[in-house]
Parts: sequence; structure tokens; C-alpha cells
Amino acid sequence: MAQKMAETDVSVLDDPEEEKAILQAYEKGELVPVENPEEMSEKLINAARATLAKTKHISIRVSEKDLRKIKLKALESGIPYQTIIGSLLHRYAEGKITLNL
Repeated sequence: MAQKMAETDVSVLDDPEEEKAILQAYEKGELVPVENPEEMSEKLINAARATLAKTKHISIRVSEKDLRKIKLKALESGIPYQTIIGSLLHRYAEGKITLNL
């Protein structure tokens, strides 16, 4: 199974080198199972939810024209404009979109 995963183009992690290191550790038997996987899974899920739920209020200056356009697009899509702005910032921070300056 581990060999098949290494041969595919599907990546579970953002860092292929980290994924390769984990796979090598698994193949060498260096990874050990946790004592209570259900409890650990629940803890990790709760930690992820808490991390994702944390937000920070910021103030930025945006031209009235740009804000009007964003609000119009938000109305058309049915998504709050703050959510759209936050999504754009998140996607940029994650490297999923780039700016052409």
C-alpha cells in the first residue's frame, strides 16, 4: 500500500518532502500507533476546529469604488462581502492565488 501511495501524483500534505519523510518513516517501522486512536482523533479534530475558529479583527483602507464592486459581487453570489475578503486573504496566504503586480 505504501509503495502505491508513493507512485501516485496525489499529495495529502502541502509539502511533498514532508510527505516523503513520513512515508519513509512508516516503511522503516519508526511510526508507532497511538494507544487510543478514537480519543486522539477527537482531540485533533477539536484542536483543528479551535484553530480555524480563531479570527483577528483588522482595519484596512479600501477604496470606495473597490468596496462597492466587492459588495456587488457578494450580493450576486449571496455571500457576505467580509467572507469573500477573508477567503481571498486566506487563499493568498496559503499560496493558492498570487498577485500580479
